[in-house]
Formats: sequence, structure tokens, C-alpha cells
Amino acid sequence: MPAPFSLPDGFLADLQALRRDLHAHPEVGLQLPWTQERVLRELEGLGLDGSRLEIIRGRDLTSVVGVLRGGRPGPVTLLRGDMDALPITEATGLPFASTNGAMHACGHDLHVAGLIGAARLLAARIDELPGTVILMFQPGEEGYDGAGRMLAEGLLDVAGERPTSAFGIHVHADSPTGRIGVRGGTLMAAYSILEVTVLGTGGHGSRPQEARDPVPAAAEIVLALQTEVTRRFSVFDPVVVTVGELHAGSAPNVIPDQARLRAGVRTFSAEAVRRAARELPELVRHVAAAQGLEAEVEFREVLPATVNDDAAAEEFARVARDLFGADRVEQLERPRTGSEDFSRVLEAVPGAYGFVGVAADWDPEHPPASNHSAYAMFDDEVLADQALLLATLAWEALTSGR
Repeated sequence: MPAPFSLPDGFLADLQALRRDLHAHPEVGLQLPWTQERVLRELEGLGLDGSRLEIIRGRDLTSVVGVLRGGRPGPVTLLRGDMDALPITEATGLPFASTNGAMHACGHDLHVAGLIGAARLLAARIDELPGTVILMFQPGEEGYDGAGRMLAEGLLDVAGERPTSAFGIHVHADSPTGRIGVRGGTLMAAYSILEVTVLGTGGHGSRPQEARDPVPAAAEIVLALQTEVTRRFSVFDPVVVTVGELHAGSAPNVIPDQARLRAGVRTFSAEAVRRAARELPELVRHVAAAQGLEAEVEFREVLPATVNDDAAAEEFARVARDLFGADRVEQLERPRTGSEDFSRVLEAVPGAYGFVGVAADWDPEHPPASNHSAYAMFDDEVLADQALLLATLAWEALTSGR
């Protein structure tokens, strides 16, 4: 059974106030000075001395790591909350909406508040805690690989021994409030970027025979990429390619010297990444060559797939069922096509990452705005449950010796 954490009076209201303060002051990227100071104040407010709580600031990014040392011996576990926002102008109309041109449109304000709540619950039982909990407050999840940078700064060694388990939660604005989802194995996709420059020879638009036009070749490449991933890769180990950038020319009567495109590539296995890295650039070069042109191609792996340890994912689901009932917990059938840099931690430490819905009054006929929308709304009534789930996952991991 889960550890009997008791929620003090005002626990949810305090976390909601923190979350709304964070929401009103979003920061983007790796440098989040206001957010870092807010987190530091909350950790210092736990009232623990240096023998029970060590606080470490990042060197090259504004990360915060708290090392909670329990009064009883045991292993080390890690809990993560990402802190950064997105460069989106908020359109929710909330009384605590951001006005600075950035927005917590992915719910990271709830992640921070939920992790602070878990820290409070664990700190209240610090003398009984059988081991150590690393609290990972991470900047730069939104495309900056903040997790990788924290690992490079020694995150996994801050407790004196490496963690044997790791857990994290992500909220979703388009899933019913309190609905919890997890699965063993691949949970989220790997992400890579394909960059292509088709090299041609510019000229007058009225005399294409005297130039080498890169634009038709670029257009063919876009279509060929879609055919490649649907006809060369298995539907049971899919590849998703989205050409999000396509640039060529400066005037309608000028044939440009080159055309450029950039595509995001989502994959779900290491083998699919290897094949895509080999076959997609080869395809691009062949299409360009068929037009008598050359293409410069780079395939860059950005993030690995987020892969849950099977046993840790089952533990995640079991703890959630024990706390909240089986009707709130879903074993996800398929992975999600988004990507997440907590994958870096899960490459090094067996653990599990799961989802919590935060859509109040959810209606499947009229689904709400999703994460990354300027209209995304996040029901912070879940914060007490979110904190309780994180704290209990840590407690169970330590008491079981994992």
C-alpha cells in the first residue's frame, strides 16, 4: 500500500497559488532566473538543514537540484519537473494570464508546483524516508535539451551514488482532469531533423532551360519523403516526417540558386532511427540527381525515444490505482508522437514517465485546446493528486530497495 502521506490544510490552495504565480511569469529556454529564484524560495521554505536538503544551482543553465536525504539508509530515486515556457502570446483571458509574450502553454508551471508539493510531503516524513530523493527542476525542455545539459553537469552523481529509479509526470490540456496514462516500453517518439539544400543555377524565370531550377526538385523531395516513410517503413514501427520549412527564391520571375527545406522526423525504435539516418539522405540525393542537381543533406538526431522500464511503468500504474482507483488509470495502447528530453534520464536510469489529464469539463464532442495552443487551459485542481503521486512513487521505490 502507498505510504500514508497526509495532506495538510491548505495544501492544494498553496500549490495553486504557486502555479498561478509561475504561470503569470513564464520564461523561455535555458535561462529562467525568475523561475529559478521562485523554486529556491520554495525549497528553502521546507525548513530542512543542509544535512537533509542540499540545493545545487546549474552552472551554465538555471537548473535547480534538491537532494533530500532521508533519516534511514536506502537507495536514490529521482523526480523531475521541467520549468520552461513557450514563445507564445497567451489568449486564455485568465486573471493570472501571462502578459510578457511567453506562455506556460505546455503545463510546466503545474510540473514545478507538483514537484514542490511532492517535496513538501517527503520533507514532512524526512526522518522516516528510507533513502535519498533527487528533485530535478529543469529548464530548456522545449527544444533546448535541458535534461542533457543537466546530465552533463553531473545530475546523476549529486547524491553520492547514482539513482536506481526515476519518475516524471506530464499534464495534458486535452485529456479529462485526473485521468492518468502510462505504458511500458516506448512512450514517446525520438526526434531528428533532416536539413536539405538543393543546389541549382539561378536565372531568368522566362528562360528556365538556361538555368538549373532547384524548386521542382525540392517539391519532388517533399513528396518522395512522404512516399518513402509509408512504403519503405513498417506501419508497426512507423516514421513520421513533417516538412515544416521550405524556402526558395525572392521574386516570381527569378529562378533561385538553391532551395532549402527542413523536416522533423519522428521514430519509435533505435533501428528506425538508424534506417532513417541512412535512407532519407540517400533518397534526397537520388531525387536531386534525377533532376541533374546536387543536394547537401544533414540528418541530425536530436532526442532519443522516451522508453519506460516495464517494471517501473507497472509500478507507476499500481501506485496510481492504489491512490486514486482503477477507473482513473489507463494502460496506453500506443506511444505518443511527441518527444521529450526526459528520455535522456530514462536512457541512464530505469524509470517511468506518465501523463495526467487536466481538462476540466472535458467533452469528446468538443475537445479543448491542446498543449502548445495559446488557448490551452490547465485545471490545477489536480495538483494535490499530482504531488501525492510523485511523492508516493519515490517512497515506494525507496522502500522496495529499487
